[in-house]
Amino acid sequence: MNTRPAAVAGAFYPGGREALMQSVDGLLAEAESRMAGPVMVPKAIIAPHAGYVYSGAVAASAYARVAQEPKRFSRVILLGPAHRVAFRGFALPSVDAFDTPLGPVKLDREIIDRLAARPDTETRDDAHAQEHSLEVHLPFLQRVLGDFTLVPVVVGDARPEQVADLLESVWGGDETLIVISTDLSHFHDYDTARRIDGETARKIGLMKAGSFGPEQACGSRPVNGLLLLAARLGLRITELDVRNSGDTAGSRDRVVGYGAWALTPSDGSRFADSHRDLMVTTAARALGVRLARNKRPAVNLETFPHELRTMGASFVTLNLKKRLRGCIGSLKAHRPLAEDIAWNAVSAGFEDPRFDPLTVAEFRDSEIEISVLSAPAPLTFGDEARLLAQLRPGVDGLILQDGERRGTFLPKVWESLDTPENFLAGLKVKAGLPRDHWSAEVKVWRYTTETFGGPVPRSLFTKAA
Repeated sequence: MNTRPAAVAGAFYPGGREALMQSVDGLLAEAESRMAGPVMVPKAIIAPHAGYVYSGAVAASAYARVAQEPKRFSRVILLGPAHRVAFRGFALPSVDAFDTPLGPVKLDREIIDRLAARPDTETRDDAHAQEHSLEVHLPFLQRVLGDFTLVPVVVGDARPEQVADLLESVWGGDETLIVISTDLSHFHDYDTARRIDGETARKIGLMKAGSFGPEQACGSRPVNGLLLLAARLGLRITELDVRNSGDTAGSRDRVVGYGAWALTPSDGSRFADSHRDLMVTTAARALGVRLARNKRPAVNLETFPHELRTMGASFVTLNLKKRLRGCIGSLKAHRPLAEDIAWNAVSAGFEDPRFDPLTVAEFRDSEIEISVLSAPAPLTFGDEARLLAQLRPGVDGLILQDGERRGTFLPKVWESLDTPENFLAGLKVKAGLPRDHWSAEVKVWRYTTETFGGPVPRSLFTKAA
């Protein structure tokens, strides 16, 4: 079998099999420990390609998502920028496999040969021979997926429309994972890099294809092509991590930026309808037990599906005749999701200081709304204007903190505060700060929610009587 040998083993990642497995597995385990609750398995990811000591943790945050359902994918389309050879269009390899210390990765010659018929592609082994932007992803893919075939494409001077067209031709179904390789800014001081990378991350999050170039991200060409296609297909993008080498293992004088994103179907849900119904019932049952027995219910996790036994963060909102009757929640996952929902339901009904304790009559007429939160991601900004430019109306929930002052707004608050300026000003007031407050100490985190609800099940009425 004609094979491309590993070019950067022992430099960008460990050269020995055992050491490499330990390195990748450790990075994945750390990333998985940071995930809050169940996550959607991505159709596509964007991840960095520096040495593992610098960007491995950031890349792992994307691959940990893929690892939630590793048997789904049997083919990987991997695009990365050319660092060694200049050319127009796309470069394909002639070999049958790419080698790493973990063994060979078989190439999907059928798809590669089909791509080779395009006028903007050519077979160029010289473009692949020393290219690290693809190779550093292979050990992650090998440890996460096991057996799969690979379509490696080095991207030269190509327009976003060309990249989008190529990706669409190999998009496939659930069996195909798209991986786009890029680092962010290069060799600025730490603060400058954070500003530049924060702006690039904002544009990626808004899917503004073509709004940044190689100076902001060395893989801007494949990234812009993916964003163009993703917007056309209605995918949703989630920022997983944005850091630089000054945060990981390097000095802060000349840093390189890294980021990771996951792209999923926008109409997708982390939870089946049956799981949503169960969560609403769990909240209602907890309220019923509190009314009937004056105590919090015990939650038997063994009776819940896996998705509800994992650590998760939730908000439970009670509405009565379409008016707020109580709302309490968790901003970070610190207990199993089913338990979090039960406890927050009781807190919303009996411990929200804005309302009297819930009565049996109110319980019977209540609507229960549950919001399951994603893991909060810190936003990078230099001033209030840059923060406002990053906000996504109707999508983002925010946590704002300045010293001891802290507050959060769920995404549904956009319904009444529909501009970034009003949303942020209202959040400051909720945190106990003036509307026009600003300081260098302000910190903001962004999260999204999956929100659903329904009335209290009638079967529970007698238990609360």
